[in-house]
Amino acid sequence: MARVPDIALEEMTAEQRRVYQEIGGARGGIVRGPFALWLRNPEIADPANRFGNALRLSGKLDKRLFELMVLVVARHWSAQYEWFVHEKSGLEAGLTQAVVDAIRARRAPAFAREDERLVYDTITELNETRTLSQPAYDRALAALGLDLLIELIAAAGFYTMVAMTLNAFDAPVPGGKRPLP
Repeated sequence: MARVPDIALEEMTAEQRRVYQEIGGARGGIVRGPFALWLRNPEIADPANRFGNALRLSGKLDKRLFELMVLVVARHWSAQYEWFVHEKSGLEAGLTQAVVDAIRARRAPAFAREDERLVYDTITELNETRTLSQPAYDRALAALGLDLLIELIAAAGFYTMVAMTLNAFDAPVPGGKRPLP
């Protein structure tokens, strides 16, 4: 059961309705998850939506690697809704079922692609140690370049904020599913 009910459209302020339409516009008309929560404070929802869209829609990081990063963050936080949304997106972007299943089970996947191993290792180290060792930083920098590395880390930070919001307010997964053990 969610801790915070959605706001009915007729109960929204004009600013909430404006932000609702912008959020829904980039998400097939659907406003769920963290955005449904943040919408109660449009001063948070609006910039979060713009930042999320900049990363998700306008970012330069390969979609497959982006979705891998989100799944690593979602699993770290056991963010049910985040996993629910991004598991499908990850598979559609080219992640293998074996990689997704290993992350779900908290096992290091047997990667066939080195770029996936790099993203997994980088985000996992950052989640577990709250920093990157110099060798990990050097490896990621050499593989991605500075601009993509900044984008990767910024995106991981954004999706960490998403996971924390989802978990704190127990955002519901459609159908009451719990995709993570």
